[in-house]
Amino acid sequence: MAMLNSLGANGIAPRDSETGSREQPGLAWNVFFSQVSNLLKFRIGVVMVLTALVAMVITPGSQPGALEMLVLAFAILVSAGSAGAFNQYFEVDLDRRVPRTRNRPFVTGYFRRGPMWLAIILLLLVVGVGSAALVLNLTAAFYIFLGAFFYAIVYTVWLKRRSWTNIVIGGASGSFAVLAGAAAVDPNIGPVPIMLALVLFLWTPSHFWSLAIAKNKDYARTGVPMLPVIIGNRRCAEVVLVNTLMLVAIAVLPFFYGMNWIYLLAAAGGGGYFIYHNWLMLRDPSPRVAMKSFFASLVQLVTLLVGAVLDVWILG
Repeated sequence: MAMLNSLGANGIAPRDSETGSREQPGLAWNVFFSQVSNLLKFRIGVVMVLTALVAMVITPGSQPGALEMLVLAFAILVSAGSAGAFNQYFEVDLDRRVPRTRNRPFVTGYFRRGPMWLAIILLLLVVGVGSAALVLNLTAAFYIFLGAFFYAIVYTVWLKRRSWTNIVIGGASGSFAVLAGAAAVDPNIGPVPIMLALVLFLWTPSHFWSLAIAKNKDYARTGVPMLPVIIGNRRCAEVVLVNTLMLVAIAVLPFFYGMNWIYLLAAAGGGGYFIYHNWLMLRDPSPRVAMKSFFASLVQLVTLLVGAVLDVWILG
């Protein structure tokens, strides 16, 4: 609390009050941008941007130009960032009790939690959704809003501390990014983007529950009802495997709706790799193996997205 009380009026920690020393300007800016990236959860935002752009590329219709693609990326990144910042603003009490999240800027006191930040978070959401509405269309803007709403309100406020379904329902935020990318091309969304959105919906629990198995003790410490805490790591690994099997089954379906063999190879290959690591986690649900399953989920998603783009560019 002493650190929180010593922050400057601009919400950023001042120079060392005892030594009077100042960080070098370049280092100070590097730290500032690192803290902003942490606060806005830019890594999650980048994944959502990539899924939206892929959905834009594979959706039949008149392809938007560079401006539309840049605005889509900007709108999703900023809106997802606003939701990520609200998540950290709301969960300071949880974050300071978990080693993995103790370095977040509201916990460390680098940024001072207060009404100013709520205004900034709301402004980011308005800018992101508004830019999509002005340059793209209202349907795409609405999906971008729903993505931020589901993460900030449905997941963070409503479900995370109450139900094991938190990441299942709240994870729909990633699906809305896919729908936003498709709607930017054609508001009447076809079957392939819908299937890709379903893939993202099922991918999120398998991805996150693998991490939750590895970090079971952290969630148990905070009282958050993540599935491994409720049913144990091995039972949760069984659920993850079943969920991933459904995920991969849906991932190959676009092949029967116009996608070609490059996509099929990517969907089957990346999916098989993820299933294999789920199976290893079922045999040994230890933190080390669970983290390998977590990273395998990223390989699966990237393989699928790259395969979809190459399929359209080469064979489409």
